[in-house]
Amino acid sequence: MLDDYKQQVANHFNARVDYDSSEIAHIRALGLLELVQLQKGQKILDIATGTGIIALAASEIVGDEGEIIGVDIAEVLLNQAQEKIECAGLKNIELIEADAEDLNFAENSFDAIVCSSAIVLFTDIPTILHNWYNWLKRGGVVAFHAWAETGMMTPIITKACAKYGVSLPNIHQQLGTPEKCETLLRQAGFENIEVKIKQLGKYLSVDDAKKWWGGIWLHPKNPLLELSAETIEKIKAEYATQVEVLATEEGVWLDITTFFVLAQK
Repeated sequence: MLDDYKQQVANHFNARVDYDSSEIAHIRALGLLELVQLQKGQKILDIATGTGIIALAASEIVGDEGEIIGVDIAEVLLNQAQEKIECAGLKNIELIEADAEDLNFAENSFDAIVCSSAIVLFTDIPTILHNWYNWLKRGGVVAFHAWAETGMMTPIITKACAKYGVSLPNIHQQLGTPEKCETLLRQAGFENIEVKIKQLGKYLSVDDAKKWWGGIWLHPKNPLLELSAETIEKIKAEYATQVEVLATEEGVWLDITTFFVLAQK
């Protein structure tokens, strides 16, 4: 049984039935996989596998002697992944519908653990990193994405909330700088840490920028859930006003400073 926050996360991703059409999702996932440098016969844990972008690509690399376990909280995305697996005739991928924070594997089980675009959604990142460290074999690697704490329109959204007395917690804060990523990984026991920074942002039209944030915010301590629909609409209107202030001839810049993080046990 999922708690209210985890159910909100599941609902959010179950609604993204067109996830595979997102070019940036593929760029992030496959770029992360390149860092890992998988080998034939390896056993891989793909946390937040979604529609299986990483799992299917990794399956070809590790071959029939290898194994991929893909885990996700969103049933709709897992169903899409399963359809792709069956269509490709792959036999070395197992999908599990579960909350990744409730998983329990034996120590030294995996050669690599990957998590594309989801680690910031966990309620206890230090513990999840500690678990991943234990599940990895000696010399195994972990790879994940995080985002700059100033990215994803977060400063504009928090400013709009603050006007109405709402202090919005930043979901990107814990891993929002390369130094923070390295600190948490070292505390979990990892070494040989690399953080590659890529800017995946783009200019949006003013109208698209206004629609980019629709009043939904994923965070285990989300104050927006306690607000009336009327107040949410006022905050969204303030956000739209702030977007107009930032508009240039090129449009409104959507910062997506992305950290591609790799570390070794």
